[in-house]
Amino acid sequence: MHERERAGGSVLLTWGGGHCCALAGADPAAQAKEGVEANRSICKMLSMAAGAVVFFAVALSAATSGDTAVVEHTFIVSQVRMRHLCNDTLVTVVNGQFPGPALEATEGDTVVVHLVNQSPYGITIHWHGVKQRLTCWADGAGMITQCPIQPNTTFTYRFDVSGQEGTLWWHSHVSALRATLHGIIVIRPRSGTYPFPKPDVEVPVIIGEWWQRDLIKVDKNFSIGGSFDDNPAAATINGKLGDLYNCSGVAEDNFVLDVEPGKTYLLRLVNAALFSEYYFKVAGHKLTVVGADASYLRPFTTEVVAVAAGETIDVLMVADAPPCRYYMAALANQPPVPDPQIPVFISRGVVQYNNIPSDAQNCTEKSPLMPEMPDQHDTITTFYFHGNLTGLQQPGGGHPLLPQVRGRVDERLFLTLGKGSMCTHNKTSCKRGGSNESFEVAYINNVSFHLPETTAVLEARYYGSGVAVEQLPSMPPRAFNFTDTALIPVVPGREMEALEPTRKATTTRRFAHNAPVEVVFQSTATMQSDSNPMHLHGHDFFVLAQGHGNYDAGRDVRSYNLVDPPMKNTVQVPRLGWAAIRFVADNPGAWFLHCHFEFHMAMGMAAVFEVDNGPTLETTLPPPPSDLPKCTR
Repeated sequence: MHERERAGGSVLLTWGGGHCCALAGADPAAQAKEGVEANRSICKMLSMAAGAVVFFAVALSAATSGDTAVVEHTFIVSQVRMRHLCNDTLVTVVNGQFPGPALEATEGDTVVVHLVNQSPYGITIHWHGVKQRLTCWADGAGMITQCPIQPNTTFTYRFDVSGQEGTLWWHSHVSALRATLHGIIVIRPRSGTYPFPKPDVEVPVIIGEWWQRDLIKVDKNFSIGGSFDDNPAAATINGKLGDLYNCSGVAEDNFVLDVEPGKTYLLRLVNAALFSEYYFKVAGHKLTVVGADASYLRPFTTEVVAVAAGETIDVLMVADAPPCRYYMAALANQPPVPDPQIPVFISRGVVQYNNIPSDAQNCTEKSPLMPEMPDQHDTITTFYFHGNLTGLQQPGGGHPLLPQVRGRVDERLFLTLGKGSMCTHNKTSCKRGGSNESFEVAYINNVSFHLPETTAVLEARYYGSGVAVEQLPSMPPRAFNFTDTALIPVVPGREMEALEPTRKATTTRRFAHNAPVEVVFQSTATMQSDSNPMHLHGHDFFVLAQGHGNYDAGRDVRSYNLVDPPMKNTVQVPRLGWAAIRFVADNPGAWFLHCHFEFHMAMGMAAVFEVDNGPTLETTLPPPPSDLPKCTR
């Protein structure tokens, strides 16, 4: 654990770092020789890079103002062996860490990350939630904005973090490797002050999963029809499985947060899990929500926080309970039967007060107090939690883009999110309903996204050739009762010919520069009834409303919040419900839109939003960088 003093006097605590030669989560006695050698190589390269970074930063500070800076990192991607649950697992990580290193910056800074790929896989890194204003080439969406960085090659990401403050995160965007290839991004205000009481300590809390399977194969299994036998082994908090998991009677380590009575802690929550939304609670403590997705919110106090896959939530916790030990817990939720069920995943850490009185026998002799968690099938708590999010009014009025989305809307999309099927061997007709003549896919408006294989979408757009695309339909092919629970079970022989058929295509939707766009996402009950955490790259959007059942424009537009809607980059579309968003298409490029459940994305619940250049040089996407990776070496 490390402490770093920051402007304004607060302290950031980070875990999983340490000296690069001490593998986070690894059992040194169990490390294979090749893992040790790989780690030594990482250390050597990091040491060499560190000297270059120091020289670069010193040279730059003399040439720039004190308001902004260049934040430079070297990310070395490699494989190491880590031991959990009595198993040694080969995992792909950055700088030997799980989770990976924190990226800290101040609003307005320029970030430079040199990625060195020593893994056997093609890698990209997506800077989740960073707007990438005119830097679409650095967005890191594999085969959308760039080809993967091939093994034993390098690529440098360069982008600014402007107009955003709060918590974001970074992760791999090739296959399911983001399960272990991820870390937090912290963007602090340039003024050094927050629009809420100054926290004494800032704490990253990354909720994730521990996998003991080949993640490349996991992703492949889903891309060819889904396999609900592929599940993680455990949930994690900051890379720790917690003492609910044990092997041969030895409990796994807990993440431990030491606190001092009376101090305020800013918990920066990140859901990095592949599969699930999580409920988060701390026994004996209330949490005040103050931000989400690097945007400030009107504060509200709650006992439970719902963090959707891909989402970040900032909460304040005051250490005002009797000095003792308390569990913090993260519990995955899921829809009830008849949806396919996965094991219950829960991880817990410990909030531990300093200087616990020696006579506090109830504290020292017993296990920490465990919070009462919602039921794993409770999907109402998250609905109301996300419905409570409202934007924080800025001095002088609301967000500058609010007037634009309150006015005319140039583009309206109604996007149904669900599962369908395709015939095997490219047949045009087949039996469905779970027949082996067909396989399951996920879709948006009955089109399952096909990821290009030889040319990235953005390169094809820039050079005018290379990828065959179709326009994303603005409506589903047919209207039906989208939330009819009778559609959930996949029943052999049931007549689903009208609803299941889906096709594969690389779908894009093109918007004129500066066009106001409204998207209504409708979750469906077709062959499942999951919620859908929909993430849009390159833009924040206003979440105007959400509801259960089928969206009805004549009725539901009246519920839109056009006064203080929250600004997000990921919206939790409720199970058997809908969510309405608006954004201004003001950032030229090709931007991935997808569900952040890995199995939904791998199965095709995705599309690309293309935004045209504006009329000036300042609104035109520059050419690609000279070191942009090629799809083949």
